[in-house]
Amino acid sequence: MKILIFLCLKKLKPPRHLYNSVKIHPSLQRHGKIILGIDPGTLLMGYGIIEISGPVIRLKEMDVLRLPSKKSNPERLHLIHKKVQELIRIFRPDEFAIEAPFFGKNVQSMLKLGRAQGVAIAAAMSKGIPVTEYSPKKVKQSITGNGNAGKEQVWRMLQHLLRVSREPASYDATDALAVAVCHHFQLHSLINKKGNDFNNWEDFIKKNPERIKKK
Repeated sequence: MKILIFLCLKKLKPPRHLYNSVKIHPSLQRHGKIILGIDPGTLLMGYGIIEISGPVIRLKEMDVLRLPSKKSNPERLHLIHKKVQELIRIFRPDEFAIEAPFFGKNVQSMLKLGRAQGVAIAAAMSKGIPVTEYSPKKVKQSITGNGNAGKEQVWRMLQHLLRVSREPASYDATDALAVAVCHHFQLHSLINKKGNDFNNWEDFIKKNPERIKKK
């Protein structure tokens, strides 16, 4: 304070280090509930983080963790665990939502996918974060109103809902984002007792027409 007063009296500009803006860590910029969504995978793990402030859903982060195919399965599981813990440390989510493995015919693939999911869940539970699992069909139904919707259709709905214009690097990232938004819809439906809840995209646009861009 004394330095600044002295400089003002001398009509001099203060040194740059005295008035540089401070970069705020993402974990300190929160204004509402944070939800971390994960789409587990053995080579690509998608993740999406949203922030809920009243009726507004804001995208904070959406990307994928690329797992080197040359690494062993235990090494890749370690990378998944490490990444989820890093996301938790940075964004401090209140809720954790993850997509359940799709039951296919390849038993080995299912086993590997189940391990990837389990490691991500363990990382969240070790930090005391509530974990909820959703089937792919449930997520699609929640976002688009159609449990058989394609990945591109789900993403287009998310773009309208979150007002995001940029294209994703991978649909694994948008799947993870969809899981997070689905979880928000389910939570909102459970806690809202005034009849203003929305369970999927169709319900949302009926009650929030002002949020839709008309072409």
